[in-house]
Amino acid sequence: MTERLPVFGVRARTRLFSATTYLLLAACTLLFLVPIFWMVSTSLKTTDRVFDLPIEWIPTSPQFNNYPDSLGKYDFPRFFLNSGIVSGTVTAVHVLLASWAGYGLAKYRFGGRQLLFWAILVTLILPLEVVMIPLWLTIKTLGWEDSYPGLIVPVIADAFGVLLMRQYFLNLPSELIDAARIDGAGHLRTFFTIAVPNAWPAIVTLAIFMFQATWDEFVWPFLIVSSSQMKTVPLGVQAFQSGELSNFPAVMAVSTVAMLPLATLFLVFQRYWIRGVATSGIRG
Repeated sequence: MTERLPVFGVRARTRLFSATTYLLLAACTLLFLVPIFWMVSTSLKTTDRVFDLPIEWIPTSPQFNNYPDSLGKYDFPRFFLNSGIVSGTVTAVHVLLASWAGYGLAKYRFGGRQLLFWAILVTLILPLEVVMIPLWLTIKTLGWEDSYPGLIVPVIADAFGVLLMRQYFLNLPSELIDAARIDGAGHLRTFFTIAVPNAWPAIVTLAIFMFQATWDEFVWPFLIVSSSQMKTVPLGVQAFQSGELSNFPAVMAVSTVAMLPLATLFLVFQRYWIRGVATSGIRG
């Protein structure tokens, strides 16, 4: 006869395991947050107190004026405006195109569908550096250097978004789409009234990924932007660092402000982001 474990023993082990897991997760979270804490702390110090040991995590005399003084040295409002326009436009167009492509690859049956999907996936192995020169020559030929079209058009399409949306739409019950078709809904109406509302977590996840990637993009804007008027936030931070190389509090203040839009975006939409990642598993 099999001996049964005491109920209290099982509960104690379960609680111990849960407590250990939470402690490990808390330790990992703290480890990842240390650089951010140091950045914010440094931004509130004077230059001569940056490398004091032991580290003064909470400055006794915080220098809040580092923020307006630093941001006032360059045209950061313009840099933020440029990044907002570029990132917002790229995100909106990319999400629309990736959703259409993913929906078509998941719910329509046509010849060469799987081959087309694999051809799209192959582009994931091509980094920007491989296509950078021909892409730059194309932009130069079109006269889009140092302009919004030059910053936006080359990055509005990406295979990752198609893959993410296809995997999500594969989990969407086909019965919902068939019911809409029976009711007389066309392709676009079915997409916007049935597919999009049910794919909202994946759409938000893709939007966060794209906004973050476009906001942080440095190489491509650095290649085609030549005027201060068209610089994005990463280019502005790089120019500021070059001019204020030894002024660590000022550099950290600018970096902290540049991080705020992405941090706010994630905190607001983290529930949808987690749900989208959890339900967009990779299927064949």
